[in-house]
Amino acid sequence: MVERPRVLIRAPSNLGLRPLRPGHVPGTWRAPAALTEAGLVEALRPVRVLDLARPSYSTRPHPGTRLRNGPAIRTFNLALAGLVDATVRAGEFPIVIGGDCSILLGALAGARRMGPLSLVHIDGHSDFRHPGNYEAAAGPVSAAGMDLALATGRGEALLTEWPDVPVPLVPDEQVVQIGERENRDPGFVWADINETAITRIDVFDAREAGATTVLRRTKKVLDRTGWPFWLHLDIDVLDEAIMPAVDSPGGPGIEPDELATTLRRLSADPRCAGLDVTIYDPDEDPDGNCAALIVSLLADVFA
Repeated sequence: MVERPRVLIRAPSNLGLRPLRPGHVPGTWRAPAALTEAGLVEALRPVRVLDLARPSYSTRPHPGTRLRNGPAIRTFNLALAGLVDATVRAGEFPIVIGGDCSILLGALAGARRMGPLSLVHIDGHSDFRHPGNYEAAAGPVSAAGMDLALATGRGEALLTEWPDVPVPLVPDEQVVQIGERENRDPGFVWADINETAITRIDVFDAREAGATTVLRRTKKVLDRTGWPFWLHLDIDVLDEAIMPAVDSPGGPGIEPDELATTLRRLSADPRCAGLDVTIYDPDEDPDGNCAALIVSLLADVFA
């Protein structure tokens, strides 16, 4: 396989997250800069680095939507989609560093312009919140907990309908969700995901089975169509004991070496259209240890 030139796209968004307290502004917008300072460019060796401008975060409701920062999320993701589209068309491999999980939508919208897509969604949460499983009168709601639902066509048209691509961005049967850790809890709020055709490998199964089995199950889904696929990594899939600098830390998590093996094998697949990495918050990482771990992980994946 000929290795594709890598392009680093820095996407400093915090738009999809809730404030943790009055006046709080989530710090994920600082992730691309913090990871760059920790050696990201040297680790990835991209042929180009592309930067999106930091969007303005607001806690105010917006007319016509219950999505927090909904119009700004759409604008930011349209710009991201343009960069991803151009990169993929050039035969390059985009690595999008966020930012919160809502950047997945722009990445998919850009890659999807080339044709149908599958999705491998590696995340400690399945992010399947949508109007069918929460109180629709509540609001504003955060898109970072809804990205998989939105990607599969569930939710407001503001973030499910994108120019030049059909709805949904990815069909249920071509999605693999790896790493959910709350689905076995009583009262799991997104239990309706069990009624879909989405393939689910929760963190308990992943830890017990190991990377080789996880990859085999994942590729079985990808091989159904042979379509290109997008790879999404939310770093909260790592245990909070080693990765506390995220919006919603928890445990257990996938072990770093097992995660690296999974990412390495998937990103090396010629069908992999690109990768996004989300939810690292430098505000929760004062000594930079988590940034160093993320850079080391990505250096291992793309060695």
